[in-house]
Amino acid sequence: MSQHLIQQYLNDLSDLRRASGTSREGVVSEAFKDLLKGYAKSHDLIFINQYELPRQDGSRRVIDGALVYDVRVPLGYWEAKDEEDDLDKEIAAKFRRGYPRDNIIFEDSKTAVLIQHGNEVMRAAVDDTVRLLHLLDLFFKFERPEIADFRKAVAQFQTDLPEVLKALRAMIEDALKGNAAFRKGATKFLKHAQDTINPAVTADDVREMLIQHILTEEIFSKVFDEDDFHRQNNVAKELYALEGLFFTGALKKTTLKGLEPYYNAIRTTAHQIATHTEKQTFLKGHLRRILQGLQQEGRRPLGCCLHAERDRQVYGRECGLVMRKTFRKIAYRPRCSNS
Repeated sequence: MSQHLIQQYLNDLSDLRRASGTSREGVVSEAFKDLLKGYAKSHDLIFINQYELPRQDGSRRVIDGALVYDVRVPLGYWEAKDEEDDLDKEIAAKFRRGYPRDNIIFEDSKTAVLIQHGNEVMRAAVDDTVRLLHLLDLFFKFERPEIADFRKAVAQFQTDLPEVLKALRAMIEDALKGNAAFRKGATKFLKHAQDTINPAVTADDVREMLIQHILTEEIFSKVFDEDDFHRQNNVAKELYALEGLFFTGALKKTTLKGLEPYYNAIRTTAHQIATHTEKQTFLKGHLRRILQGLQQEGRRPLGCCLHAERDRQVYGRECGLVMRKTFRKIAYRPRCSNS
């Protein structure tokens, strides 16, 4: 398969040169891009064209391509140059601009250079199929320890979530029975939700909304760094106030302690994602995990009943879009008067 992809690349490169009459980067680089895409499919990676790197000093930097995991973190990068360029000088110039050095291929349709951990690992003439194959194997076998840690944290989260949900529901039931301030706050929030979101909201909906809020506030703040927005938002402010009547301090820390590796992994991974769009895609997957955890217990994800208005008010316009797409994606059809 790999040899076939390389031979197809060489054929495409030859066809592009012959048909276009030029060796300009913008034309012939399409062949190497297709080669990387072919490899990406066999490694469960996604090729993203014109990938925006995290900004440095406010400067926008876009690299020709990135191969990313399903968690939206790049395995490595690709930068194409013109045949007429001095490839080594171009590499040095890109590094001065702060381009990544951990796992990146530079190529000019004549030579491919692989840089890993800031050092040149090897270079190969693109028509030397044996060396080019070896270079690509090294590129795609690159391992990021944070990815392994992240997947481990996700697996543990899926194991721990049912017990956390069970504990949260028990705490809310206990608070409703023995905490007059919380009981009064829950009644107040129910009225607020019925007035501002949907008259069909029930006391059970309030409980599930509060649980979703507790579990997802960590994700929103760690992925989008929008703590202030959600604390100032009208409905979210009421949820924070209700949460503060029973779920604070040592109780909150102890209850969510088992999920902390997962939240930390999300924070670490999210900080490596440059664009807001990519962060939305990353966020959507983790919201879906929580909602599927609720679904598996036969619970109704709140967004199914409260629809767009709840999502917009609690999470803001852009996050609300993510929430609504997430609710539609999971294999669940709600029963509510507004569905």
